Amino acid sequence: MNIVLLSDIHGNLPALQAVLAHVDQRGDADAIYHLGDLVGYAPWPNEVVDTLTEGGVMGVAGNYDSTTANDHKNCGCRYEDPVQDGLSHQSYEWTRSEVSQQTKRYLRALPFRLDIRPFGGHAVGPRIILVHGNPVLNTFYWTEDRDDSFCMKMAERVGARAGDLIAFGHTHMPWTRQVNGVRFVNAGSVGRPKDGDPRAGYVRLTVDEADMSVEFVRVAYDLEAAMRAIHKSTLPDAFAVQLESGGASPE
Repeated sequence: MNIVLLSDIHGNLPALQAVLAHVDQRGDADAIYHLGDLVGYAPWPNEVVDTLTEGGVMGVAGNYDSTTANDHKNCGCRYEDPVQDGLSHQSYEWTRSEVSQQTKRYLRALPFRLDIRPFGGHAVGPRIILVHGNPVLNTFYWTEDRDDSFCMKMAERVGARAGDLIAFGHTHMPWTRQVNGVRFVNAGSVGRPKDGDPRAGYVRLTVDEADMSVEFVRVAYDLEAAMRAIHKSTLPDAFAVQLESGGASPE
């Protein structure tokens, strides 16, 4: 069984379309799920949600989704410098003003956590546990430098056991690790990578009764179209620079 995981699309419709086309071209995906943060930073929040809805792609709420849906005071994002912090507020206010009521309803209804049993609820087999930030908070940055004991603490919070997999995003930095038989996967970002590679990223899981393998996939997309749309909108031009550079902070 092959399962595709998409995270942190952030309103980037050309990136999402390229990833879905790539998945379709491979032709062997049994299911596609998203890990949240569908909106923010790029000018297609409603179109991204419509595309996922039409494709039957289920998933969980990211911090940007739940805060936008409920008109929270900020997006729950954290930045290391005042420039990026200011830009994040501009993105959040733009997104709140542009999302439709239909999109808000969709975002509001997303669950915090989604458990998948690939071989059915009747079978004893591996579980795939989907969250956005971590199993406790969708605003928490679970970075690769967290030690094994932290990973196991998170596994305990969701009752994960050897053979299970916990998938998340939020940091836009793909990585994976296995601790005591539990696999941890950060799916990176479809629409706003921060690892220096501007291509859209997603994860492909190959699952059988005994094991799960993880493949990180990168897909080129029409970056120029995304950049032009940002420039044409009232979003900060810095977001186009960040897409082109694969996440470099603007001066």
